[in-house]
Amino acid sequence: MQGNQSSYTRLLADAAGVVTSVDANVGQVVTAGQPVVRLALEGPRDVWFSVPEDKLKYFATGDALQVRLWNDDSELTAKVRDISASADPVTRTFLVKAALADGAKAVLGATLTVSLPRGKLATSKIFKLPTSALRFEGGKTQVWLLDSANMTVQPRIIDVTTADGNDAVVNSGLNNGDQVVVSGVHVLTPGQKVSVFAAPK
Repeated sequence: MQGNQSSYTRLLADAAGVVTSVDANVGQVVTAGQPVVRLALEGPRDVWFSVPEDKLKYFATGDALQVRLWNDDSELTAKVRDISASADPVTRTFLVKAALADGAKAVLGATLTVSLPRGKLATSKIFKLPTSALRFEGGKTQVWLLDSANMTVQPRIIDVTTADGNDAVVNSGLNNGDQVVVSGVHVLTPGQKVSVFAAPK
């Protein structure tokens, strides 16, 4: 029994790594499950950063990022591997994790600057619609598009990434010049003839 207890005084890591912090003092009595040493395993490095809600639309899993180290201005590449599904309750930002390329030399805990490739923001097609224009059917978000040639409407599936006040931010499914119905969307049917409302002057 005493032999078993003495073995508990030895802490063994299951892999090689770097000690990032020691959370207990010499002679301190610790309880079961209490962290004593924190260890970062050797291997690929991740970059973690937070993104505000209105910029989340510019990031997607698999996207390439440009990373610059503060300590020597060297530039690295990273690929987005995970985006938090919910916002931090305090900061209202979303955590993004990006994996650095194999062999990247980055010190644990280092500060970095992350940026999107040039042209990413310019080529992103982002549209905003009032939430009254949205309808949900079969688990998908749709809008009604107007065919101005014959004044009929047809449904179009869209992808809504987030909300901006009372507007929905759409990043796919619409093109420049599309005319979208913004009211009465729940009483329309495919091919139904409509007219454009003109406010009295």
